[in-house]
Amino acid sequence: MKYLSAVIFSIAIVLASYFLGNAYIKRANTNDVINVTGSGSKNFTSDLIVWEGSFNQFNTNLKQAYEKIDIDKQVVKNYLVEKGIAAENIIFNSVQTNERTQSQYENGKFVGTKFEGYDLTQTVKIESSKVELIEEVSREITELLNKGVQFNSTPPRYYYTKLADLKIEMISKATEDAKLRAERIAKNAGGDLGKLKSADMGVFQITGQNSGEDYSWSGAYNTSSKNKTASITMRLAYEID
Repeated sequence: MKYLSAVIFSIAIVLASYFLGNAYIKRANTNDVINVTGSGSKNFTSDLIVWEGSFNQFNTNLKQAYEKIDIDKQVVKNYLVEKGIAAENIIFNSVQTNERTQSQYENGKFVGTKFEGYDLTQTVKIESSKVELIEEVSREITELLNKGVQFNSTPPRYYYTKLADLKIEMISKATEDAKLRAERIAKNAGGDLGKLKSADMGVFQITGQNSGEDYSWSGAYNTSSKNKTASITMRLAYEID
């Protein structure tokens, strides 16, 4: 029995020595890791503008209301074409029709509604790569008042059609910036930069130039400014040799 206990004790010592030695070897062979974040940004100018507006007609007769708003539609289209906007860039949406009613009361109590007429609204959208031209027209659109059309305009929205290419360029800049940071850290630590272990892209942001806009965790996308700034971050992890 004593002999068996001695054998078991000896085996336990050997196994413990093996596992401890193996753990030491693995720990000694594990490289340190540097985690760095790089950023890239670029200013650019929008190459596509979207501008929308609407005009209305009111009439107690629905047919006459449609006839009048159709005349206004032709006036608006002719005006935009005369200003240099291509007809294919002018998109008229379907006319929205609403009945206008007025609540009726007797002795302070609601007794029903009275029909007053029809409100018709025609909306139009212009999409064009001629950004400066559309900007100018949007500022002069009140000239339609002289033609009998009250045109309600919304602020233009600005886009960039080469956004995919721009994003790739930003990723390249941010990755290069992160690698330079990692190389400096490794050099200061007396080591050499090893293999890249992981790379994660941060949020892609587009803000107006000099606008002071706040960044968003989900990614800001400015459409109100013609001149914009794109930015992105890259998080890299490198081994240290």
